[in-house]
Amino acid sequence: MRRQFCDAMLKRAANQKMVFLTGDLGFMALEPLQKALGERFINAGIAEQNMLSVAAAMSKTGMEVWVYSIAPFLYARAFEQIRNDVAFHALPVKIVGNGGGYGYGVQGPTHHAIEDYGVLLTLPAMQACIPVFDEDLDAAVSWIAANNLPTYLRLGRGEQPSDFQVPLFQPWRLLVEGNGPVVVVCGPLASTYIETVKAMEESSRPNLWAVSVLPLALATPPPEMLRQLAKTGKLIVAEEHVQRGGLGSELTLWLAERGLSPLRFAHLYAMAHRFERYGSQSYLRRQSKLDPLSLQETLYSL
Repeated sequence: MRRQFCDAMLKRAANQKMVFLTGDLGFMALEPLQKALGERFINAGIAEQNMLSVAAAMSKTGMEVWVYSIAPFLYARAFEQIRNDVAFHALPVKIVGNGGGYGYGVQGPTHHAIEDYGVLLTLPAMQACIPVFDEDLDAAVSWIAANNLPTYLRLGRGEQPSDFQVPLFQPWRLLVEGNGPVVVVCGPLASTYIETVKAMEESSRPNLWAVSVLPLALATPPPEMLRQLAKTGKLIVAEEHVQRGGLGSELTLWLAERGLSPLRFAHLYAMAHRFERYGSQSYLRRQSKLDPLSLQETLYSL
């Protein structure tokens, strides 16, 4: 999604209050943005903690500040600065983490971003945007820019089938409809399930929902999803994130507080930072049983 993100940001480049900081990353992707912004494109170097404090100060003066790096270099390395300088003051700094989930694959556990939005959403005023498709970036960037709150944008990789008509960006989207259980997936992982789910018989085919905005206080489950859940009583949540603090725990708590808990529930999540072998994002998803076959097996056993 880096290229689509760059294209979306270029459309905002004329805004003289916009400034973009990078932690010495974005090469072979963000050069057009660097050219368009000129001195408003700042390479802060490999100094992420300082970069976030500088971003907070710039935001305090009324600038529109975007901060970019590999995801764990931001939310993990600079967590104290995000907490103290950004979140405690509710400053609308836009924190852009590339390589969400297992996106950096063979780079190993230090580069996996599988506790990112869970960690950041513990902070006051923080919100997260997790686009599903490459085509989401225009609308996602506009949505983030219009919100006067600190925001984490998790960039991944759109992987939808070539013949799939991408629906317009929304916090919740129904991607595939059926008469089976409800499946709620966070971010681009949802696009990897489309072909498998569409191929199932309609009677057992799940209703596949994609979520792109958290926390749920900002984007409550739509009435149609709740009707489907009441009809089947079965819910699966899948996310490329650890079990604790993710969408699974937040959604089940939200439902329980309203007396809407499912009769049967399954949670597919990122099981570990490290496995016996390193591998691609797809390989690591399989190890965590986040692949389409594992989803299908979970549906049949629910």
